[in-house]
Amino acid sequence: MTKALDPANGLVLRRLHFRTWLAIGGFMLLYMSLVGKLLVATVIVPVKPNHAAIAALTPPTGTNLLPPLRAEITDRNGVILAVSLPGAAVYADPKQVADPSQAAKLIKGVMPALDQQWLGHRLADRRHDFVYLVRNLTASQELALNRLGIPGVYFRKTEHRHYPEGVLAAHLLGGVTPDQRGIAGIESSFNKRLTIEPAHPLRLSIDIGAQEIVRQEILKAMNDYDASGACGIVMSARTGRILAMASVPGFNANGLGAAPPNARFDRCVSGDYEPGSVFKLMTLAMALNSGMIRPWDRFDTTHPLHVGQFIVTDFEPVHKWLALPHILAVSSNIGASRIATILGPTIQRAWLRKLGFFGKPPIQLPEATSGLYHVKSEWKLLTTMTVSFGNGIAMSPLQLVSAIVPVVNGGIYYKPSLLAAEPGAAPPRGVRVMSARTSLIMRKMMRNVVTASDGTGIFARVPGYLVGGKTGTAQVVGSNGRYLTHLNNASFMAAFPMNNPLYVVYVVVLRPHATHKMRPFCHGFTTGGYVAAPAVARIIARIGPMLGIMPLSGSALATAQDQLSMPLDPTAPSGFRALGPGHPFPPGASRYAYELAGKNPPAHLDIAAYEAALARTEMWQPIGFNTEIRPAAAVSEVTSHAGS
Repeated sequence: MTKALDPANGLVLRRLHFRTWLAIGGFMLLYMSLVGKLLVATVIVPVKPNHAAIAALTPPTGTNLLPPLRAEITDRNGVILAVSLPGAAVYADPKQVADPSQAAKLIKGVMPALDQQWLGHRLADRRHDFVYLVRNLTASQELALNRLGIPGVYFRKTEHRHYPEGVLAAHLLGGVTPDQRGIAGIESSFNKRLTIEPAHPLRLSIDIGAQEIVRQEILKAMNDYDASGACGIVMSARTGRILAMASVPGFNANGLGAAPPNARFDRCVSGDYEPGSVFKLMTLAMALNSGMIRPWDRFDTTHPLHVGQFIVTDFEPVHKWLALPHILAVSSNIGASRIATILGPTIQRAWLRKLGFFGKPPIQLPEATSGLYHVKSEWKLLTTMTVSFGNGIAMSPLQLVSAIVPVVNGGIYYKPSLLAAEPGAAPPRGVRVMSARTSLIMRKMMRNVVTASDGTGIFARVPGYLVGGKTGTAQVVGSNGRYLTHLNNASFMAAFPMNNPLYVVYVVVLRPHATHKMRPFCHGFTTGGYVAAPAVARIIARIGPMLGIMPLSGSALATAQDQLSMPLDPTAPSGFRALGPGHPFPPGASRYAYELAGKNPPAHLDIAAYEAALARTEMWQPIGFNTEIRPAAAVSEVTSHAGS
């Protein structure tokens, strides 16, 4: 028997079927709409990709390196002296290292130079969550360590400072800390400049070719004479810029931290040495510029000078009255003492103060030091005498060279500098500290030192080059403040070419010995003429052509020689009375001159003459940019009128 369908249930069933088909239809409509949209967006009217968004999500795959954090340092020709290179460091979080001993063993296997016990201690130090293991990894070391996969050992991108020239200019460049902060030399002085302008190299005035030549020659002199050290400087006489400055023994700039103190010590700017007879250039220039003394004046060098228990003698006494050119040529201590006592301590101190000897040299190196000298209250007769020939006062070689520049360049003082000239920049401003006449006469007298038969600088001669200079042989002060016996420092100060000086060259060799190798040449002496002058000659012969200064020959050389000629004992021109026997003191002479000569000073000294000399001594006249150096041909003209 068939059961009849409940009308109510059928109605419900029909409603369910309707809703089901309605839902299916809605989903189909939605699906078709999405398909249509997709076709429009991808086929009919495709939407272009957002390249900026894609680039932001794409990891970098190029080889371009990040700019360095520290600027390059170059020489004046663009040769790179210091550069920051990318590198990697490895560090660890000891709290994440499960087995420090095993990790140390694995790292040691990749880097045998490391101490395994030290590594183990570093990795086991759980007081820290960051410890450096190696700061500078090579690419192969980084790859090998990474392959070990030691938990808690990580890598960090770093930079390290590299000095391509190694030992050359190492003292000048200095160095940086592991975090690239300058700690010595140029790196320290210009730390801010090097870090805020990393894209712009810092260009120095150094010529690395000249630097290498100077270093080679002073190293040869040091080794030949078994000396304790040496220094060599080449400075522009026109700008005060330093072309080369080397100190030996030296060190590789890439290993500053491992260099011994003696190698790191810069003898050019940090060492204070008595200059010896080179300082006579200061005394004679001061005397000429004062107007109290002229080239033809003669001074009594017939016998040693006695002051209390001290005796001033000459190395090779000539026992006669000598004029200024002859005093310089034979390097008479007695003659220099006579001259200095005529001027007196006030003029002497004013001259030295003006030329920077009582302060720190204004060079861009933190290692530069001030000189050593007597205070004013102790600057009496004996000090006035000994300072005149370079004893009883000490300074760095750089300080001495800076003061000699105006002696040869026409009388203009320039601050020494290690920075190259900026393109298009005006020349540096100088200050006139002595007359052009004084400088011209000094150049002629310096030329005599090298050319005169009895000159002390004959071994500084260079064929074709007009070299002038002055020897220096200074006693060495020991740790107890007393002079050491049988030890000296030998030096030579030169300028070239003397008819138009462009460069000043200075070499000092510290504590040389008359070695078996050099004894046939130096005859057992270790003076500036034997030890330092030949080194200067070799430097000039090698750097001259490099700097575009070619040797003269033939009539050009003969003409230049004649223009620089000056008699060792010139005759006073008509109308002038020379100092000499019977007339040893000029107006305004200091009481010390009379005291040294054993005579009573006049009741009334010529104060007006003295004050005029002091005023000329204190000359300090800032000049413009276009300073002219008078040609050597004018020397003959001014010699007969100097001091008039």
